[in-house]
Amino acid sequence: MTFGSLFAGIGGFDLGFERAGLECRWQVEIDPYCQRVLAKHWPHVWRHDDVRTFPPEPVGNWTVDVICGGFPCQDISYAGEGAGIEEGTRSGLWAEYHRIIRVVRPRFVVVENVAALLARGMGRVLGDLAASGYDAEWDCIPASAVGAPHRRDRVFIVAHAKGDGLPLSGAGNKRLNDHPPRPKWFRPESGRDGSGCDAKPLPDLEGVRRRKGRARRIAGAGAGEKDQAVMGHAHRSSPHTYAASGEQRDSIGESSWWRVEPAVGRVADGVPDRVDRLRGLGNAVVPQVAEWIGRRLMEAIA
Repeated sequence: MTFGSLFAGIGGFDLGFERAGLECRWQVEIDPYCQRVLAKHWPHVWRHDDVRTFPPEPVGNWTVDVICGGFPCQDISYAGEGAGIEEGTRSGLWAEYHRIIRVVRPRFVVVENVAALLARGMGRVLGDLAASGYDAEWDCIPASAVGAPHRRDRVFIVAHAKGDGLPLSGAGNKRLNDHPPRPKWFRPESGRDGSGCDAKPLPDLEGVRRRKGRARRIAGAGAGEKDQAVMGHAHRSSPHTYAASGEQRDSIGESSWWRVEPAVGRVADGVPDRVDRLRGLGNAVVPQVAEWIGRRLMEAIA
């Protein structure tokens, strides 16, 4: 199964989908720093620099099974000014996403955005997909569902061309049935949060402290011990490292390991690309969530 990546950023969707067995054919990204990251990890993939001029002729060169991407959230997020998906110059780029779907006509579409989309534009997105011949299912999946010690709630919409009959959920259920498995060191929380998403497990502080101690032990290990210690964890520097290991995991999240605090300083201090890197990380899709969705797609067509 092939895919193309819109608003690719630093490649969170791309890395997760490749781990699930999909093949990346093209990426569209306008930010120069993100373009350099993509070129490093996907040197042989076609790239285009602007969704507003994509796809170039001939359109047939850009045919893929899946289009994925998280369009800008700044005008949707509760942290912004709330211009919305209709009027916002950034989140309004959903119109370009929709246009590309209608031109390329993939079998499946996977859309990501902040949880506020549920109240600030979900009707527009679903309406556009339906008008283009796609049925959709959606759910809010937090990073904590794949082992991260933070919430980071994000809405994921999986749309399929009518007639494909993608069996991701039971009859009449418009939400993905199951979240990725939670690690044992997470505790459940009941109720709903202000974003409209179902509340998800929050980190158990004792578990976090145990993991911090483990991080210190790994940091102090010798080179050989450190390589052995991190082998099998979800954190990888590139898709090729993961693929080369030959590792196969039956589920996502159970064996994942996360640093409690990313090793990225908050002060630039002359370090090249520090601010760009922080912005890229902040905008990125969590690869483990993308991988879980990619595996569901692969299972659905098997």
